[in-house]
Amino acid sequence: MKFLTLGITLALAAGQSAAAPAEFYGTDKPFASNAIYFVMTDRFVNGDPSNDHRDQGGAHHTFDIPVQGPNGETDNIGYLGGDFKGVLDNAKYIRDMGFSAVWITPIVDNPDEAFTGGDPVTWGASLADRGKAGYHGYWGVNFYKLDEHLPSKGLDFARFTSKMRAQGLKTVLDIVANHGSPAFGMPKAQPQFGQIFDKDGKLIADHQNLRPDQLDPVRNPLHRFYHSYEDLAQLSNNDDEKPAVLDYFVGAYQQWIDQGADAFRIDTISHMSTSFWKQFSARIRAKHPGFFMFGEAFDYSPDNIGQYTWERNGGISLLDFPLRQRVAEVFEHPHSDYERIAERLYLRNGPYANPYELVTFYDNHDMARLNATDDGFIDANNWLFTARGIPAIYYGSEIGFMRGRAEHQGNRNYFGQERIDAAPRSRIYQQLKRIAQLREKLPALQRGLMLPVKMEGDQAVFYRVYQKGDVHQIALVLLNKGDAAADFDVSSYLQPGHWRASFGGTEVSVPDGGALKARVGAHDAQVYLLDAAATRADLVAELTRLMAEKGHPAMH
Repeated sequence: MKFLTLGITLALAAGQSAAAPAEFYGTDKPFASNAIYFVMTDRFVNGDPSNDHRDQGGAHHTFDIPVQGPNGETDNIGYLGGDFKGVLDNAKYIRDMGFSAVWITPIVDNPDEAFTGGDPVTWGASLADRGKAGYHGYWGVNFYKLDEHLPSKGLDFARFTSKMRAQGLKTVLDIVANHGSPAFGMPKAQPQFGQIFDKDGKLIADHQNLRPDQLDPVRNPLHRFYHSYEDLAQLSNNDDEKPAVLDYFVGAYQQWIDQGADAFRIDTISHMSTSFWKQFSARIRAKHPGFFMFGEAFDYSPDNIGQYTWERNGGISLLDFPLRQRVAEVFEHPHSDYERIAERLYLRNGPYANPYELVTFYDNHDMARLNATDDGFIDANNWLFTARGIPAIYYGSEIGFMRGRAEHQGNRNYFGQERIDAAPRSRIYQQLKRIAQLREKLPALQRGLMLPVKMEGDQAVFYRVYQKGDVHQIALVLLNKGDAAADFDVSSYLQPGHWRASFGGTEVSVPDGGALKARVGAHDAQVYLLDAAATRADLVAELTRLMAEKGHPAMH
């Protein structure tokens, strides 16, 4: 049937008339209109010192635990005070940059002591947790309970999400299902570690400081929540084949949706089966139709991770790690080739259910921050906010904060109000705001089909086309990451009409068969707009092909 539709549309493009123009769009998911600002809540801003719990943990205190590095540098593995109020107090700052969604780290209750097992944390260490507190939120012990470091008087999670919406910001909640807290390897068992409590505070699972291979799920009911094999470091490994595990997490995360979560980012999605996620997403969406979720499968192979997006496996979108690998490569190295990025777009017959719904990024809390110059950051942002996908920016990247630093080298360092107040003076911030605000205004950049024309060297030229209902918009994107101004001469697929420059407002009249000539400054972008339906035959034919083949071949 799809091939028949394709043939009919191509025939129309060749000269036949139709009552209404064809529909062209990358995705019609409403959430794809957003750009996401990602904050590690504890490390953003301490808006309310009264919830710091600076005396928590006794001999294994949890607040302000510095890790010394070279030249007087420090990392920190304790709480530093960031909270809901710190995020809410800076909602206008985030919104004014052009973001309409904020992804926050997990909000569930974490242990009240620093962990005594595992390997000691040293400068630049990875998967080392000894002496570390659960400031990041990923060590859940009660997934129904809000961690005490986050709320303030009159500002629980429900009020936080409500007040964020009033500022024009959706809340993306980071959720974890495959693991809880560190569960074994302690010299002496510590309270909460390796334990899980239900919504009433009843203990329902306990690792009892035993290695996974020492668990006895047959005879000990408290062991049945867990797999009896290791996964990540000393973290408990929840058994995704147990109905009780599914029931627990569906119930917990339904609760947080009911309190205002607008979307989920799913941690370590590839550490649980697609069968689990299919059931999880079906139950979430039965109550909240169309609820948007995207997972973290930390794998640069699209063939490995694409399966999570397929409808039969739950239809959950992903962070676009394969694209991120090339984005970092290109923008960290001046005069690298845009073609390297083009190879990871997968706009036709690719591994994903829909590449336009992937969340695109260049760094996060689990990897080294982008190690680029200011120009490199500006070029990377110009790319992310004009190309396909939903852009996500890690807190501080708007000023190049801690660039190039991995975890335990400053990747998650405290940002603070002083840096936020100074951010508008940064060139990176200024150009990010410019391109992010443009994306926010243009349906074509948010959800339009992407048709590459040229991606090589320092130049990228592509169309974004959104044609649905009453909205007909064609955007021609010109990117120059070179050190000098570049002249562009575009004629491929160029529809005649009056094209308006988004920056500067000049208009270029293109005759039938003509070209659009433009000069784009060094490390700059220009987007020309034609608010009209696509009519040029070869353009319509190519858009029709992109529309028909944007998903995995098995779905056609």
